[in-house]
Amino acid sequence: MIFKGAATAIVTPFDNNSNVNYVKLKELIEFQISNGIKAIVVCGTTGEASTLTNEEKKEVIRYTVKIVNKRVPVIAGTGTNNTAYSIELSKCAEKLNVDGLLLVTPYYNKCTQEGLYLHYSEIANSVNLPIILYNVPSRTSVNIAVDTVVRLSKIPNIVGIKEASSNLSQIAEILSKVDETFSLYSGNDDQILPILSLGGKGVISVISNILPKETNKLCELYFNNDTNQAKLLQLKYLKLIKSLFVEVNPIPIKECMNILGYNVGGTRLPLSKMSDTNIQILKDTLKEFNLI
Repeated sequence: MIFKGAATAIVTPFDNNSNVNYVKLKELIEFQISNGIKAIVVCGTTGEASTLTNEEKKEVIRYTVKIVNKRVPVIAGTGTNNTAYSIELSKCAEKLNVDGLLLVTPYYNKCTQEGLYLHYSEIANSVNLPIILYNVPSRTSVNIAVDTVVRLSKIPNIVGIKEASSNLSQIAEILSKVDETFSLYSGNDDQILPILSLGGKGVISVISNILPKETNKLCELYFNNDTNQAKLLQLKYLKLIKSLFVEVNPIPIKECMNILGYNVGGTRLPLSKMSDTNIQILKDTLKEFNLI
């Protein structure tokens, strides 16, 4: 298990010229660690990996590992829709001393389940790092079937899955069939508690960019058998979670962070600026939660 509890899928901050803002990235990392987050996931969906250049990805990973300095695990998103390129990035991340890899399903190609198995097994065989699969069919149009997850879980360094399918029946079936050493993490902030109750080990979170302490507390409450308080915390933040997905992630979370004064910059095209209507929805929700 790479981590247990809440990990943050950290945003990649940009300056006014849309360059990576490393000074700000350091501030964000320190904020996360000081508030008890259990791992940092860099260059994921929330980190806009798809619009970072190859060199930017490598430098963001290198810098994050340097700043974190082994205080918590650093997990690098190195999955792409090109197996050879994913292997190249994964090998690079390993040389940069990350603690694990997060590998999204190949998007656009729409490969078969056998193609998924071969893709992941090729990457796993190219590195010694622990790997977390990432299933998010709403973005990739590819779902990792239960039997494929079970098959992949037998590869020694494939140690878990980030499940963002929203399909609790599928998640329950996965957990009923994999070995207990295989970790399943929620990829949806509104399903942390339901997934923990089925045997999940935590969450790779978006909302923890602004609420790391509260997100990790939800997990800790459950692990300490205080399920009622965990339930109350999950339900308390549902409206805020919903507002953070009123447009495609990470547009709202970056807008939210800018409203709150984190100054993380905008998103890179083709992700556009949040609409005025949705910004107002976000502001109204933040006021309701006394965050502004």
